[in-house]
Amino acid sequence: MSSLSPRVLVLEDHAFQRSVAVRMLEQAGCSDIYEAADGAEALALLKRVGPVDIAVCDLQMDGMDGVEFIQRVGGSGQVGAIIISSSLSADLRRAVGQMVSQLNLVFLGDLGKPLQAMALESLLKKQRHVRPPAPLPYAPILKVAGETDVRRALARQELKAYYQPKFNLATGAVCGVEVLARWEHPFKGLLSPAAFMPTLERCGLMDDWLYAQMDQALALQEDARRRGFSLNMAFNLHAGQLANRELTGLVKQLLARHGVAGAGVTFEITESGLLEAPADSLESLVRLRMMGCRLSIDDFGAGFSSMQRLCQLPFNEIKLDAEFVRNLEQEPRCLAVIDSILALGNTLDMSVVIEGIETDAQRQQLLNLGCTVGQGYWFARPMAGEELLNWLQPRSSSVC
Repeated sequence: MSSLSPRVLVLEDHAFQRSVAVRMLEQAGCSDIYEAADGAEALALLKRVGPVDIAVCDLQMDGMDGVEFIQRVGGSGQVGAIIISSSLSADLRRAVGQMVSQLNLVFLGDLGKPLQAMALESLLKKQRHVRPPAPLPYAPILKVAGETDVRRALARQELKAYYQPKFNLATGAVCGVEVLARWEHPFKGLLSPAAFMPTLERCGLMDDWLYAQMDQALALQEDARRRGFSLNMAFNLHAGQLANRELTGLVKQLLARHGVAGAGVTFEITESGLLEAPADSLESLVRLRMMGCRLSIDDFGAGFSSMQRLCQLPFNEIKLDAEFVRNLEQEPRCLAVIDSILALGNTLDMSVVIEGIETDAQRQQLLNLGCTVGQGYWFARPMAGEELLNWLQPRSSSVC
């Protein structure tokens, strides 16, 4: 190792194993090595000697354990990177590795026990080439607009439908779009749904926005069709809106006004609101399906999924939560979950859409699993209507 060797803390309650770790680090060229028998001792030590580059952590010990120690130092700047050395089961070690990353620490790897000198030295070398994570930014305090402003925005048609394409992972063909909400504020610029959606919900304006959004999107769908593009429009529907007995009638009127068949529309309903769907909601789901509309259970896996409800409710699409894709490379279990959901969709005759695809490596992994349709920033970000039409123009032969 170079003369710029890392400062290393060994957190291990077993004296012999601690001495073995120290000896291996010395043989690897580390000179500044500190030892602690539990988390409390380690924190006191860091207060005296200052930050370290790497902490080699056991997890299970008397006193403050390694899990609590990692939690305490996360984001503090006292430790740069973590190496886990524990005899706990692999799934628990993976979970702690995930926790390390979420705490803005570099996770160098999991060595298990007993320590192996070559594996340890490999991780020490890896540390030289890993850039430390940027400091966690202070989240801006988002001011949610008041009822008067939101009602005015609705009346002035400042709330706009934006569109994010869904695509075939193998060919890149566009398979439809998800219709999202943005506020084109005259003074503040483009605002995300977080600035106004809570007010729409609190003030009972969700249906007003849904109809306005559908009117905009179905008009765009007509325009796209005239230009040779056949696009399915997917709208987000809150589970609470299903209890409105007027919902399906108004949807039917909108479809008729724009000359759109029900098959050209999908309604995405988040799974968390469906576990106890009342009879009124079930009736709305059935009627939407009878009109030919597709029904997608959105963010599947983000809540407490009920397989029984999935079988009972008339959905024909599963939209898998983006979190599974986000952790695809770090968490092997995510591959197994996605593979299982694809098999479940096939068994239930339901298509599966994967959200959150941000890299080509993710796309390729999903393709290898048998996934065909996805959505995410790797392919396209949400865009305004005219921008979508211009974006589609060179893809005239690549629409599903």
